[in-house]
Amino acid sequence: MPDIKPYPITRSLIPENQESPIHFLSAAITPEPYFFRRNHFPYPAITGESFLLPVSGEVMRPLTFHSQDLLRMPSKEIAVVMECSGNNRSRFQPEVYGEQWEGGAVSQGVWRGVPLRDLLKWTGLSAEAKEIVFEGTDSGKRTGQEGTFTFARSLPLDKALHPDTIIAYELNGKPIPFEHGYPLRLIVPQWYAMASVKWLRKITAIRHHFQGPFQESDYMYFPEKNSDEGKTPVTAIHVNSIIQQPINYSVLKAGTHRIHGLAWTGNGRITTVEVSTDGGKRWEQATIQGTRDPYGWVTWTYAWAAFEQGDYTLMSKAADSAGFIQPAEARWNRKGYGYNAYSTVNVKIE
Repeated sequence: MPDIKPYPITRSLIPENQESPIHFLSAAITPEPYFFRRNHFPYPAITGESFLLPVSGEVMRPLTFHSQDLLRMPSKEIAVVMECSGNNRSRFQPEVYGEQWEGGAVSQGVWRGVPLRDLLKWTGLSAEAKEIVFEGTDSGKRTGQEGTFTFARSLPLDKALHPDTIIAYELNGKPIPFEHGYPLRLIVPQWYAMASVKWLRKITAIRHHFQGPFQESDYMYFPEKNSDEGKTPVTAIHVNSIIQQPINYSVLKAGTHRIHGLAWTGNGRITTVEVSTDGGKRWEQATIQGTRDPYGWVTWTYAWAAFEQGDYTLMSKAADSAGFIQPAEARWNRKGYGYNAYSTVNVKIE
């Protein structure tokens, strides 16, 4: 028998952007070959300096840690959903520019590393420190701006000092693959994946608000098409779900079918998933399965008795413990971030 397996979906090659074949993955943890890839620049060169991590700025004792130093420190392992903030961008109406992700820019991995706050205990933070800036090794040009830019972002102190914000060196029990940030990557649970800076090469405490282009130009919600008025930063993941099976526009035989998928959130935990088989007129609760890691997704399933021929619109919506409910329509913004409208699948029963 041939070895039949899914393959990532290519969105661009340079820089490489690959979508996970999310509809065909059943494991709770995404295998590395199927983990989505999102890059702004070509892959960086890894040198000896890539294994050094200086921590400086508004600190009492500037220090440089070697990646081997982190291996000797107390560590923790965390299952974390990583979702690109542009996931499902192709579904926005009116359409927006950017990588046209269709739902597979999300994955889940088990990351091991050292809490960032442990490193900051060694250096000490000054009373003037307001934010922590993280700079990656990847760099390149930006359209309409002169010079070369590295990918850099900041976190407010409360998020930076959270015990589960870690400097990771392993993914799924192995050293982080090069494509996902080897040798060190910042992991920020519950925030969209742009916060989890790859190929981490520098940490700097600052006394002001960081205004780099990946903080103030990109990864902002701009609700107006031609104005910056009302902009807000992209941070926590919106409550979301996806119907993995059946696939959109499938033709199915009459009978009982298993509708199943995933649900996740950046606020609290998933509490319910509901499914509609009539385009949203009536909703029934799905069964949530598997473990409920605090930062992980849940799997869910619903048995659908479909014996009448015709066209059907299937939908799923999730709710979380913070009171957020997946909406019928996503809030439009001109860069196409945070799409989380009902997952919708059309099928025909014959």
